[in-house]
Amino acid sequence: MNNNAIEIENVSKTYKNLKAVNDVSFQIEDATCFCLLGPNGAGKTTLMKMIYGRALRDVSPKSKIRVYGYDPQTEALMIKHLSGIVPQENNLDEELNVSENLKIYSKFYGIPSAEAEKTISFLLEFMELSDKKNARIRELSGGMKRRIVIARALLNNPKLLILDEPTTGLDPQVRHMIWDKLKHLKKEKTTILLTTHYMDEAFQIADNIVIMDKGKKAMEGAPHRLMTQNIEKYVMEIKTGIFEHISGKMSENTGQAIRKEISGETVFIYSNDLKILSCYSDTAGETHCYIRQTNLEDLFLKITGRKLNEQQ
Repeated sequence: MNNNAIEIENVSKTYKNLKAVNDVSFQIEDATCFCLLGPNGAGKTTLMKMIYGRALRDVSPKSKIRVYGYDPQTEALMIKHLSGIVPQENNLDEELNVSENLKIYSKFYGIPSAEAEKTISFLLEFMELSDKKNARIRELSGGMKRRIVIARALLNNPKLLILDEPTTGLDPQVRHMIWDKLKHLKKEKTTILLTTHYMDEAFQIADNIVIMDKGKKAMEGAPHRLMTQNIEKYVMEIKTGIFEHISGKMSENTGQAIRKEISGETVFIYSNDLKILSCYSDTAGETHCYIRQTNLEDLFLKITGRKLNEQQ
């Protein structure tokens, strides 16, 4: 039995001479959290818009998008009714209060007034904003506005929640709070699709990720598995000048067991052998270098590169 919420096959999107999305395919299982990662201009937001019908994909006999069986190219309204959308911007009416903003959107979904009142109260409590029910939007912090936008996306009890960079610019405390809410929604069988620039966010909440680069899918899989299969266990960060000074003193045998990346004045030395990195550290002195376990950001930079591309 097909248990996919979303199916993407050979999807492309061209703007004039720019291939914003180039032959991308993947599937998202129902009641899971799926994350799109990539530099600015990688095609993440364009792909999201094609999924919920805001943008049309290039016409091709091989191309297909299905959201719970519906084609956003021709059945966008059906997808709208079963989805909640959290855009990049906090597009709330600044002149209205919190409750009024949510009531307006409940009418778009045809929710009866009495039911809407109960739903709004529940969602404000869920997002820990009950005491802000009558506050005007312009009086609220960025983190509060973001949580209201998420609450608004949940008004119709969606099967699919789509979030475009939901925690960008927020304090760590608010980010962690939103992560906890998204984990709770997943337990309640909501399918979650999000884009983010925060690697720790993807690692914390995503069951599967796709890394996009220059419009193409560069890598796909569960974060832990991708880390195990595609990146060394450890990395040492050291200043370029210090590395050049000590590298000649190190045994030539270490060269085959390390991989180097240079970014500005810092050299990143990757290895699965902690002893080799410790040897470098002992030679350089502990105050000149830092050894840590690798993370998803290291993998992301290995795949997409450390230099900005033209679209960024």
